[in-house]
Amino acid sequence: MDRVHLNPPPAADIAARADAHAVAPLLNCLLREVAEPQGGSGERHVYRLPGTGRLLRVLGERRPAEPEVYVAGAWQRVGHTELVKLVAEELRRHTGLSNHELPAEMIDSRDAVAALLTARARATPPDDAYLRSEQSLLTGHLYHPAPKARGGGPVAAWLPYAPEAHARFPLALLGLREDTVVEEGDTSALDALGKAPPGYRLLPAHPWQLGLVDLAPAFADGTLIRLGTTDLDVWPTAAIRTLYAPERDLFLKFSLDVRITNDIRRLWRHDLMKLRRTDAAVAAALATDRAAWLSDRGYRTAGFAFEELAVLVRDGFHDRLPPGTTPLLAAALVEGFEGSPLDATADPAAWWEAYLGAVVPPALAAFAEHGVVLEAHLQNTLVAVGSDGMPVQALFRDAEGVKLLPDVTRAAGWERLVYCLVVNHLVEVAGALAERHPPLDPWPAVRRELSRHDLPEIAGLLTAPTLPGKTNLLLRWTNADGADARYRPLPNPLAGA
Repeated sequence: MDRVHLNPPPAADIAARADAHAVAPLLNCLLREVAEPQGGSGERHVYRLPGTGRLLRVLGERRPAEPEVYVAGAWQRVGHTELVKLVAEELRRHTGLSNHELPAEMIDSRDAVAALLTARARATPPDDAYLRSEQSLLTGHLYHPAPKARGGGPVAAWLPYAPEAHARFPLALLGLREDTVVEEGDTSALDALGKAPPGYRLLPAHPWQLGLVDLAPAFADGTLIRLGTTDLDVWPTAAIRTLYAPERDLFLKFSLDVRITNDIRRLWRHDLMKLRRTDAAVAAALATDRAAWLSDRGYRTAGFAFEELAVLVRDGFHDRLPPGTTPLLAAALVEGFEGSPLDATADPAAWWEAYLGAVVPPALAAFAEHGVVLEAHLQNTLVAVGSDGMPVQALFRDAEGVKLLPDVTRAAGWERLVYCLVVNHLVEVAGALAERHPPLDPWPAVRRELSRHDLPEIAGLLTAPTLPGKTNLLLRWTNADGADARYRPLPNPLAGA
């Protein structure tokens, strides 16, 4: 993690680092979804791009780097901009479709990383290890072509609210006329953030979102009034629009009319309408000592701007953490941050077994016993670690991504759980741990942990030649709905363990 620099790094250094952060996930997508392996030598791997027939060579596997194309009998290095052009041409030929938006998002993502690196060089990271973990994701989703795109807007519009820049800021406070309030569940925490005049209810707002929607008519007729800002700061988490108020131990999730990874990040009406049912189902499924659920307890919004001004109230950590433990974001273990237990553990095998014991049983039990499909990917999973860095308990969050049986079929629910928990989560943490501790083979321990659970699907999972890998590059290129997951088979490391 970057510390404060009295002398900012030179622009050339920022540019090279931004390219490296942006190239790795774009290459991961291309190699997973389109390219055909052709072997290689040493640390370099060669792939054929079937649409164009070109040969591509990269360095490394988890975070591929230094892409080269074979031209006129020699390998020629390509930077991020050239790689974007190469990917766009390949996808046009591979799919028969054109897409002018995604290449722009890829460039925007890389430029956002450059802005974040520049800002981090002048910023002070939080002292709290949990907040450092939430704000560590400079690369972000390792299998998305534009993980750091911010909607193409000017840097000045979003940088003050970027977790990766160690941002913290007060919330805007609005007064919402009482007869236009729509709410469900427990929203009492919102009323403690300020004071609304008679006839109004308090409605906190994300300052970035207020600049993205037209609320002039509501302010003009007095339906909305401005009440200043909160007297406390909130910290943006890895989810960007989900903010944490440490002083209140409270999470608030807002709408952002910006495309981030696959979706416009609004709190959609259809998700809010089923929030209470979903949250109650997960809370019942995780009502054990094996894990904790950060409950999405309620929401408040305006009837005339239901999605645009919605705010969701999420529980904090109070009474959910074992004594003496610290929660850490699972995605940060993969990205790396100052204080990561992956860097400090003296017994990586024991650490990994403890991690699996915390994360896997509650996710499988929720599915098997309650029909709840947790979206247990890296950004929705926190792991509480003791003072020695050993994992003790998992915490899960985000009812919006949860699926319930029989709303989806058991087969579809299982496929989603395997993708989120195994492919998106365990594969990545295992890779990061093995990279730091090369003698460790993480997969026998995963097989042992999975084998302890009496689900009819486990035997197939342990022997199947492939696992489902989400195709984010092709999803975005074909303009599929962000929630319309499509999978490509990936080699299953469990089968050979």
